[in-house]
Amino acid sequence: MRNHQLFWVLNNSQVKQLCIITNFKRAKKGEMIDFGDNESSRIFLLKRGNLKIVQVDEEGNELIVDIIQKGELFGSLNLDKDESIYEYAQVLTDSVVLCSFNTADFERLLAENPTLAISYTKLIGFRLKRVKNNYSNLFFKNTKGRLIAFLTDWAKREGRFTGNQVSIDNFLTHKEISQIICSSRQTTTKLFNEWEQQGLITYSRKEIRIKNLRELD
Repeated sequence: MRNHQLFWVLNNSQVKQLCIITNFKRAKKGEMIDFGDNESSRIFLLKRGNLKIVQVDEEGNELIVDIIQKGELFGSLNLDKDESIYEYAQVLTDSVVLCSFNTADFERLLAENPTLAISYTKLIGFRLKRVKNNYSNLFFKNTKGRLIAFLTDWAKREGRFTGNQVSIDNFLTHKEISQIICSSRQTTTKLFNEWEQQGLITYSRKEIRIKNLRELD
């Protein structure tokens, strides 16, 4: 807990208090974390691995709304559950480690620690900014532009840079990437194939290697 930026403002006693109310969970690739009655009022911190957050509409259509990476919070972040939306998380990497705490306990911790509340508000602000950018990309960029924006964001968050070249550990299929950027799988695959033929990118099930992000445009 101490290593997460949100909890840097807490002293040792407060961190111990937080740990007391925390539950830990491990899950393997493909496993679902259902935000049902038992989980809907909990906030999760991803300590290891990657998850996708999926929303399901009334007709049963699924939409990937976010990719959660190590160190990120998810769940009832706004402390106000929308009963009209069914949402679950699914493990993308070989395994994940999560810790979680009850929303009521977390609300009490925020009330007792104004500095933590400010830190939490800033974190939610950054999260909302990312969501806003994603929606802006949907309205103002074509499919190629959205894919480049997604790869650029992914590279900045998890990539390993060597000069202009970047390598990203891959845990997403073409279909999943297509869902994230609101494209068809065929179009996404076509773009990857074109870039591979041009020698700009190498895509495999384990790694994506990009020669130069700027050259994709």
